Amino acid sequence: MKQKFDVITSTCVPLPLENVDTDQIIPARFLKATDKEGFGDNLFRDWRYNKDGSPIKDFVLNDPTYGGCILVAGKNFGSGSSREHAAWAIAGYGFRVVISSFFADIHKNNELNNFVLPVVVSEPFLAELFESINNNPKTEVKVDLPNQTVTNMANGKSEKFEINGYKKHCLINGLDDIDYLIQNKDKIEQWENQNR
Repeated sequence: MKQKFDVITSTCVPLPLENVDTDQIIPARFLKATDKEGFGDNLFRDWRYNKDGSPIKDFVLNDPTYGGCILVAGKNFGSGSSREHAAWAIAGYGFRVVISSFFADIHKNNELNNFVLPVVVSEPFLAELFESINNNPKTEVKVDLPNQTVTNMANGKSEKFEINGYKKHCLINGLDDIDYLIQNKDKIEQWENQNR
């Protein structure tokens, strides 16, 4: 799942629901595994499949009209328990970006740690984005991490988004926390030697 992140332009999957919690993203019964592999298969499992395993036709992930690596979600995405498995499922499905007007803090950090960029936009921008996607499912969004901008290509409107400088560096360079430490091993050892 480690991928360098620069500029992504993609169509979107709209999920205009508020207060989507981590149990809806990945139900608790799938949390026994400790390996990240396969979680994407069960993303939004109870909304996506009937109890017999057949797809629920009107759920957006089962609708071939929509696709791409950007999930556009309603306000307060990722609330509830702090399970990192929710971010594993989002990344495992193939989403690189989640756009919402508000994220639960722990889930937002879990996404960043799993090379998924959570982009916080204003509620009017989010509403316009949902409207653009509804009017034309082929609407593209451009997410420019170096410049910290998100652009609705249907109407040309852009917004700036915030991101922690350290996490931005890690995403751009495809580094997790351990990679970052290893990359700075000489500096760490030098500091330790100077400050014994």
